Amino acid sequence: MKVGIVGLPRSGKSTIFSALSGQDVPVGTFAEPGTVHLGTIKVPDPRVDELARRFRPRKVTYAEIVFVDFPPSSVARSQTALEPSMVAQMREMDALVQVVRGFPDPLSGEPPQPLRDLETFKSELLLNDLVLVERRLDRLKKEKGKERERSLLERLKQALEAELPLRRQQWTAEEATQLAGFGFLSRKPFLVVLNVAEEHARDPMPAEVQAWLEREEVPGILLAGQIEMEISRLPEADRAAFLSDLGLASSARDRFIRMAYTALDLISFLTTGEDEVRAWTIRRGTTALKAAGKIHSDIERGFIRAEVVAYDDWIQLGSEAKVREAGKLRLEGKEYVVRDGDIIHFRFNV
Repeated sequence: MKVGIVGLPRSGKSTIFSALSGQDVPVGTFAEPGTVHLGTIKVPDPRVDELARRFRPRKVTYAEIVFVDFPPSSVARSQTALEPSMVAQMREMDALVQVVRGFPDPLSGEPPQPLRDLETFKSELLLNDLVLVERRLDRLKKEKGKERERSLLERLKQALEAELPLRRQQWTAEEATQLAGFGFLSRKPFLVVLNVAEEHARDPMPAEVQAWLEREEVPGILLAGQIEMEISRLPEADRAAFLSDLGLASSARDRFIRMAYTALDLISFLTTGEDEVRAWTIRRGTTALKAAGKIHSDIERGFIRAEVVAYDDWIQLGSEAKVREAGKLRLEGKEYVVRDGDIIHFRFNV
């Protein structure tokens, strides 16, 4: 899963990136236009820990989130403030996270204006999508037999001109397939991080920001980026004490992961064995056939059946033999909808 971290200048994007990824990234510096910072974190999963303890595999693999820290957008340009090279990379993300300044501007001393910044960036995303739609509509004028696509794009244009993000629109399965190739920015899952000073680390989300999030149907989290970044650089054994001093039960990384999984409607299924215990991240509602393809396209292509046992049943019974004896091992077909925590062995033939 790739999560793009975006926002306006001096919002603390790179600070939040460092807090989430654990990397030591110089704030405000990028090698050259179009470059990004990349950071990968492993998603903590006690189920993987327990299965690894019992199987003692040669390899343990957790689900991963790749954070992509984009250069800040500039609102000085006459049209869209997002550079074309940056937009192209943003379209490849699974989700976007806007970091919003919740502290006085370090250069001007201007007090935070989170609602203004949220609306400004929302407008940038809508404008980029509108430009893409209008260009495609212009090309379709020269083509015949594309009436259905033209009709769909006209609906998109109408929504965007009304300042409605595409993620809030309803689409049929066929329409969703057509839209997938465009990578519309306002259709991507969107999350907000309000970056505040340390003394506000335990504050609730400001009422006006919470109202905006609810109106836009966007999840948000309040983080004190600077102190969370400093804590992330401490030895693992020392972090809990510092978090406790701040009155926080868990790190920014763990809180963000929980929010992201909920917002993106993600779950994990598990595979086990002497070679590897591994968590695989999929969207809720994924079928066994598509989950098999997550592992390898050959498994999806040659799918025969899925042997499934719930994690809790396996832990309670303790072995595959006992699971079979208790009738807890199920044989499922291609259309089985995978559940969170399913331990699956795929049978296939190619």
